Amino acid sequence: MAAWVLLALAPAAAGVMLGFASYYGHHMVLQKEPMGAVVWGYGEPGATVTVVLSGNGGLIVMKKTAQVKGPSGTWTTVLDPMDQGGPYTLTARQGSENVTLQDIYFGDVWLCSGQSNMVMTVLQIANASRELADAARYSYIRIFAAAPARSDVELEDLERIELPWSIPTAENLGHGNFTYFSAVCWLLGRYLYEALGYPIGLVEAAWGGTPIEAWSSQRALRACGLPEDSGSISPHPHLSGPQTPSVLWNAMIHPLLNMTLRGVAWYQGEANTFLHTDLYNCTFPALVADWRWAFHAASAGQTQPLLPFGFVQLSTYRRQSPDDSFARLRWHQTADLGVVPNARLPGTFMAVAMDLCDERSPYGSVHPRDKQNVAHRLQLGARAVAYGEKDVVFQGPYPTQAILEVTKGLLNLTYSQELVCRRRDTQAFEVCCSTPCRWLPASVVAVGSHTVTLALAGCGTLVLALRYAWAEWPCEYQSCALYNTQGLPAPPFILDALPVGETPGHSKPPAERELLLLPGSSFSHGI
Repeated sequence: MAAWVLLALAPAAAGVMLGFASYYGHHMVLQKEPMGAVVWGYGEPGATVTVVLSGNGGLIVMKKTAQVKGPSGTWTTVLDPMDQGGPYTLTARQGSENVTLQDIYFGDVWLCSGQSNMVMTVLQIANASRELADAARYSYIRIFAAAPARSDVELEDLERIELPWSIPTAENLGHGNFTYFSAVCWLLGRYLYEALGYPIGLVEAAWGGTPIEAWSSQRALRACGLPEDSGSISPHPHLSGPQTPSVLWNAMIHPLLNMTLRGVAWYQGEANTFLHTDLYNCTFPALVADWRWAFHAASAGQTQPLLPFGFVQLSTYRRQSPDDSFARLRWHQTADLGVVPNARLPGTFMAVAMDLCDERSPYGSVHPRDKQNVAHRLQLGARAVAYGEKDVVFQGPYPTQAILEVTKGLLNLTYSQELVCRRRDTQAFEVCCSTPCRWLPASVVAVGSHTVTLALAGCGTLVLALRYAWAEWPCEYQSCALYNTQGLPAPPFILDALPVGETPGHSKPPAERELLLLPGSSFSHGI
């Protein structure tokens, strides 16, 4: 491990050394057009640094100059937008000094962050030996991992690096358990590379057992009314990583802000089933908006303002749970709207993972080994949302209408996509028909191409709310009740069902009543 760890701040400490910032290195991928890649580093305050990009045979492609600012001793420049490809050489010169980086490619750069399910290495996942053996086939995907670090103040550069920019190998993709390199990040990058056909750069900055508050800036915390001081969160015994507000933002995200990014992948939330669960519908949208603003501003506007942001909806943990915190957290991950992108989370995409349970995982059931399906679902969303592929279906079916057949005691749901029913689970759908709420199973009577009919035994004609897959462990592996024809699971939901207002002369016949399905509010907080 020690061989990989680099001291990133040596140039700044010396004050006169010329160098690139810590996360620039041989073999790296810089963001391609239409954005310009930001390049920065250290030098003598007041001096001029010349940055030269060279192609084959030393042919100069581009030359930029930058002044070293005092007292920070840093310089920054933005390269002209470059087409995909390489290799290039990147050289920084200051007087007689020069530093050169070799084997540089231009492509798309994705940042992967979160907690332990993001940290799990390729060594730990299903079919690990085959995945590791395949690594050598993907030399145009380059990987980088920041070392876990925390700070009480915002850092300009990373304190340490766990894996410098590297060509993937079996060793650096499977360097032990929960170290480097992230399996979800790697597989997402690999699937994107296979779809896009040009270089992909992957940056991992993740730490297991960490709540969203630690990854949030003070700005984002204030937006949700959370205290920012370090003593505001008492350590939770279930969480292994730092829990102090902003300490991971300060040490692991803020130093990366100058980097021009194409997108973010986020797998986090298990820690917040123990901490501020019902604030996640604020803290997550706030983090997304804040990261977007910060990366756009720090990259001189090169990272797009609506930076594509993908995330994994929580998988499973316990079969018998003492509460519904996992179900609530999944709902809050969508800002209580069920699917994304939506008005509160524009430009986002979600991989549903509640059907990828793994009770026999040697790393605990909270760490399922099927990361291939997670990454596959993420890359579908990336292709549709980030890359604008119109024909890519990236999310499962979601209800659009409910008709209550009063005399028959049935509820007919209409879905947005063609349905595939894998299991008629009597516990999949539940209805609430009393106050305070008592949830009753609504068994599936029939499934059509776009419809599901539920029996409302014991509920009568009063339906106050409806929910689906509202459990920590809602189904067995890939066997939830509903999927689409592409094999994507219908996401969980909780919906208030309110009668549609009837106008004079246009009342519904007494035999049926249409219900207006609204995102859950009064019923979504553990009632």
